[in-house]
Amino acid sequence: MNSDNLCVVLVEPQGPLNIGSVCRAMMNFGFSDLRLVNPVADHLSEDARRMAVKAFSLLENARIFPDLQSALADCRLAFGTTRRFGKYREDFLHPDDAAREFGPVTEEGRVAWVFGREDKGLETAELDLCQRFVTIPTDDACPSMNLAQSVSICLYETARVRAVASGKTSGRKKTSSIDVLEGMYQHMRSTLTDIGYLDPQNPDHILRSFRRIFGRAGLNDREVRILRGLWSRLDWLYSQHKEG
Repeated sequence: MNSDNLCVVLVEPQGPLNIGSVCRAMMNFGFSDLRLVNPVADHLSEDARRMAVKAFSLLENARIFPDLQSALADCRLAFGTTRRFGKYREDFLHPDDAAREFGPVTEEGRVAWVFGREDKGLETAELDLCQRFVTIPTDDACPSMNLAQSVSICLYETARVRAVASGKTSGRKKTSSIDVLEGMYQHMRSTLTDIGYLDPQNPDHILRSFRRIFGRAGLNDREVRILRGLWSRLDWLYSQHKEG
């Protein structure tokens, strides 16, 4: 995914606090192309600056357009966000599905996340300019989200898909190979059988539970070495006990 080819379009945003918060979210997740369509609020006001914090440069560089069509003129795909459903609003994607769909397109051209007004969202004519519709699965008791929060969720999902596509994960450790794990399990099986913890007639009964426990933990090589060190210590203690 090419982050430089993703833009965030706000249609007639009404609150400077929201605009500033959107800029902060964009910088948090590594996006910088902000487009404002006929903004009602002053995006350079003190309120907007205060909420943008270190992302003030995005406010300064935001481009202003008179209508959505001109804002999307250089885009290959536009994903419009909405909570309203109807005859002409079908086939919705969730934010993560949308990010996976448009990710490859950003390698060749520009893609837009399009967000509507705080009070009434995007109009049907504006959604006509979007090729796909996206909705955030909120609860029916309070379905409408704050604009900046909606943008943050969509950009988070976009950044998460980008990280997976680039081979990066959220700090997940590199787990041991099956061969390394099996060596540890065989050592464990022998040790725990010797000291009488496992039933020699059916040692795998309890050992399978340990496999599931360690499988959920996702052991890495260092953790396997620590466990094998424990089994080796038990082996030594058992041998000393036998000699005594």
